[in-house]
Amino acid sequence: MSSIKEYFSEIGSGLKSLVTGMAVTGKELVTPKITECYPENRATLKIADRFRAELTLKYDEQGRHKCIGCGICQMNCPNGTIQLVTKMVELPDGKKKRKLDKYMYDLGSCTFCMLCVTTCPQDALEFSNDFEQATFTRGSLLKQLNYRPEPAEDLSAPAPKPAMDPEQLAKIKAAALAKAAKIKAEKEAAAKAAQSANAATTDAASAKPEDDNKEK
Repeated sequence: MSSIKEYFSEIGSGLKSLVTGMAVTGKELVTPKITECYPENRATLKIADRFRAELTLKYDEQGRHKCIGCGICQMNCPNGTIQLVTKMVELPDGKKKRKLDKYMYDLGSCTFCMLCVTTCPQDALEFSNDFEQATFTRGSLLKQLNYRPEPAEDLSAPAPKPAMDPEQLAKIKAAALAKAAKIKAEKEAAAKAAQSANAATTDAASAKPEDDNKEK
């Protein structure tokens, strides 16, 4: 009797699992499909804005980026994906400034951790969602991000500052001359006082031996 009960119990468990599986299958049959027919739907395919595909520089309407070549993104990259090459340029006022020459980015070794974007002090970097980056060679994954030609800079001399009011300039000059005269007078008075003190000390020292001789 026990063997017969176990037999029918196992049949019931099998039928129950079969019904459960068929219920899941039937539910999936009526669920809307989300499979993308790529690349046939390339023109209408929408990728999420948060998808990270490739590191890029932010450019404004004039074609300028905000990267100053500080190297913080290169230092924070965990596997050496970013390499910066900088150069020194001379400004119209004669000062020198560091400027970005080449921004090299290896997409093949990027882990998309976004440390470069979050730590950039100039907010000059972002990840695009252009996922079509497949190539036949790893060398083609090495990209120069500042590939756009830079707009010509205005190297003309800066505009001169407006001249100061003549009356105000005269007052400042008079105050400076008065201060210099006061300092000079104080120095001369101090020198005369020191000279008088030295002379008095010398006279006292020379008079003391004569007094000693008189006492003897």
